[in-house]
Amino acid sequence: MISLVTASKGKTKLRDNVRARRLGMNLTQAGLADRSGVPLPTLRKFEQTGSISLEAFLKLLMVVGGIEEVIEATENRTEEFASIDDVLKPEPGLKRKRGRLN
Repeated sequence: MISLVTASKGKTKLRDNVRARRLGMNLTQAGLADRSGVPLPTLRKFEQTGSISLEAFLKLLMVVGGIEEVIEATENRTEEFASIDDVLKPEPGLKRKRGRLN
């Protein structure tokens, strides 16, 4: 699958999301650093540039929430199809609904 999100935009969005969660919890940077075990300078650098190690990022998510979603988002979800007919056939139990004339 091709993504239209660049690595730079992804880092920026992740940084903004973690910062928004921190602020939503009324935590200062120092408070989040203390709770997560991530050094304050590392957290400050992350909120400025988006750069952080994976381990530190996961520690932050353990405090502000979202680690489960990140793990789930990286799970392999490839569907196996034997032919194009498998792709095109409708799912069982789904019926097309039609509108009514009044």
